[in-house]
Amino acid sequence: MQTLQQQLVSYAKYHRDRRNIATHFFGIPLIVFAVAWLLYIPIIQINTTIFTPALVTAVILSIYYLRLDFRLGALMSLLLALVYTGAKAVYLNWPLDHTWYYLGGVAVFFVGWVVQFVGHYYEGKKPAFVDDIMGLVTGPLFVVVEVLFLLGLCKSLEQTIIAQAGPYR
Repeated sequence: MQTLQQQLVSYAKYHRDRRNIATHFFGIPLIVFAVAWLLYIPIIQINTTIFTPALVTAVILSIYYLRLDFRLGALMSLLLALVYTGAKAVYLNWPLDHTWYYLGGVAVFFVGWVVQFVGHYYEGKKPAFVDDIMGLVTGPLFVVVEVLFLLGLCKSLEQTIIAQAGPYR
């Protein structure tokens, strides 16, 4: 398994244009939420816990992020819990037939990817996941780290990424 820095540097090489990064602040959260939405398929309920593929995915991703870096993993776990809670709320409060529920999730997923591809048009590079499927897992972490950089946090990590992936444009 690559280290946190290796994964972020590899992903950052596809994301140096500030406009592309800005589109990721919208596109990736939409995609992550849409995936949780689409995977919110109740399988079994034990006490008050409803087990869904979305829950299993969130737990697996949380464990992965925690193994990469405990503090960032804890933040990612919290964010995934919020996404899962949002998907659950949408599911439980959906006023229409569940066919429309899933079509809504597909629509959000589609919009998220359109935003992503607009950003990659600005970048002039293909998305990172085309060369490494792990880019789909690194993308949400990259967005969170970029927000932390904007807040003036994780300066050492930011400098490492810039030194290895190149400056922002």
